[in-house]
Amino acid sequence: MADEPQKILVCSCADTMPLEFAALRRCLRGAEIVAGQQLCRAELDSVRAALDGGAPVLLACTQEAPLFETLAGERDGVRKPKFVNIRETAGWSKDARAAAPKIAALLAAASLPEPEPPTFGIVSEGTTLVYGRDARALEAAELLKDHVSVTLLLETADDVLPPRRTEFALFRGRLRSAKGCLGKFEVVVDGCVAPEPSSRDRLVFGTPRNDVAMQFDILLDLSGRAPLFPASDLRDGYLRADPADAAAILRAVLKARDLVGHFDKPLYVNFTADLCAHSRSNIVGCRRCLDLCPTGAIAPQGDHVAIDPRICAGCGQCAAACPTGAAAYALPSSDVLLRRLRALLSTYRSAGGRLAVLLFHDREHGIVLIDALARYGDGLPANVIPVEVNEVTQIGIESIAAAFAYGASAVRFLLRSRPRHDVAGLRRTLALAEPILGGLGFAGERVATIETDDPDGLAEALRAIVPMDGTDRPASFLAAGEKRDVVRLALRELHAAAPAPVDVIPLPDGAPFGKIEVEVEGCTLCLSCVSACPTGALSDDPERPMLRFAEDACVQCGLCRATCPEKVIRLRPQIDFRAATAGRQTIKEEEPYHCIRCGAAFGVKSTIERVIAKLEKQQHWMYKDSAKRLDVVRMCADCRIAAMVEEEFDPFGAPPRPRLRTTDDYLRERELNRDTEKSKRDTESS
Repeated sequence: MADEPQKILVCSCADTMPLEFAALRRCLRGAEIVAGQQLCRAELDSVRAALDGGAPVLLACTQEAPLFETLAGERDGVRKPKFVNIRETAGWSKDARAAAPKIAALLAAASLPEPEPPTFGIVSEGTTLVYGRDARALEAAELLKDHVSVTLLLETADDVLPPRRTEFALFRGRLRSAKGCLGKFEVVVDGCVAPEPSSRDRLVFGTPRNDVAMQFDILLDLSGRAPLFPASDLRDGYLRADPADAAAILRAVLKARDLVGHFDKPLYVNFTADLCAHSRSNIVGCRRCLDLCPTGAIAPQGDHVAIDPRICAGCGQCAAACPTGAAAYALPSSDVLLRRLRALLSTYRSAGGRLAVLLFHDREHGIVLIDALARYGDGLPANVIPVEVNEVTQIGIESIAAAFAYGASAVRFLLRSRPRHDVAGLRRTLALAEPILGGLGFAGERVATIETDDPDGLAEALRAIVPMDGTDRPASFLAAGEKRDVVRLALRELHAAAPAPVDVIPLPDGAPFGKIEVEVEGCTLCLSCVSACPTGALSDDPERPMLRFAEDACVQCGLCRATCPEKVIRLRPQIDFRAATAGRQTIKEEEPYHCIRCGAAFGVKSTIERVIAKLEKQQHWMYKDSAKRLDVVRMCADCRIAAMVEEEFDPFGAPPRPRLRTTDDYLRERELNRDTEKSKRDTESS
């Protein structure tokens, strides 16, 4: 519940759903519950009184939200009310009489304060490129010309008559490439040419040009060809329609007309470059976000990656997969989402609910199915608690771990039968969650997707979930902090609440937890892995040659493995619940070599001795003339310089290099050999 007392207005919607107001008041202590039957009609004065009271107001109705917002807007100084849907999610169900715990949970979660997501501005002045291949594209340009600045690009113009008046730019050409998004599209056109103004009965064109660059705010693609962008329906400002579908073209035209002005776009992902484990010294380690981004909004940038917020569509897979927390979802942040889960499950349990199933869904797809199921079917089961998120693919391992730690018995993710983009990131998250849950004693199918566009299919999948008990000692922790800290906390709490906790669980490849294995005999303690490690999991000791490892900090990015010159490092993905309290493990330690001149410790003894042995065996020119010169290898850096100065040794005084052999030298040598052979034969014959 929110810290500030508030009023919660709950309506039975003309008694179409049974509500236990007494039970709600017991569960939602600290809030004033106002009961009603027709808050949007006969009892509208109750809403006015609640708004005028000054306290925060939560209305358990979303259908009439515009009416209630209008009432609030008519009053000075009145806070904007919040809304939650309990009718389609709970009250309109054949299990409605058993849904009181779920209704209480939904009200409690909706009462929580949530920070406004960060946004940034996009400006579109309406310059629009209509790209097509026939008269349909010309018709679309005609519809748009009075509302936006139009440029028409046609692949062929054979069926286009010369215009009587030039009302928009017209070109013939082929769109070779395009990049950008709403407000800043950049295209390159090949074979670009405008018609001659003197065209009479047909369009006459001059000499075409290639590599013509143009910029637009909106791009309307009626070419019927493959999309110009990956996950094209997620690209703001890019509208695409089948040129044979007149209705689709009209919808695209109407949408293009609305894409003019100033827009606030959410900043879906907060990115902290310092935490990124992408690469070090041009050696690539982690590519999780790059491999998952459906829109191509992520690109390498030095030792880290960069996320273009204008192209980002908010799927959240990068944030869910990021092992270090460099990419963190902001709509909402992971700690805010976990507080919502805590309120849902703790209130549901305290109200007497059992076997809670969390159903994560988005607004565009999930709400439509849930509404249809409530209006035309049996509604959601009483133990299925819907959790609306911006994108189902934003859910990471921390949310799943927290859900089961708080007492959920199962978690389901509602997806389209044909998702708008690849959901490989979510499937990897589920593949990571399954061994963790199974290893901790949560038997059965605890996490899964429901991929359907049919409300009856959704109902069938939900009612087919086998009842499974959750933990008998649910957690009550309050998540706070950065994403990696939230992940660690959620997993520790899950381990503490687990039915059969174990210390170590093997995980699939690519998991963001684990340890490294080092072939100690092959390790030379060069410590290049320490320099490459982005999280400090690997460290050395300034006093002694030593390699140490902290498993709790390891994110399995692989940079140490890629950097190691001896190739003696392997990754072992696993989760060790003791790692958080364990000290650093010493992987290898050796004696330092002591300078023969001052006695100071430097380098690794075995390495120095190996270098000396190789130099003695190879008789290197720099050392073969004087035993003293070999002693400089046995000295620290300061003494080595002093010794070289005293001996007046020139490290660049190498023997002269052999003279460069030219073609003439080879020819001369060949002729000489021929003369020698001829002379020998002549001597033998005589």
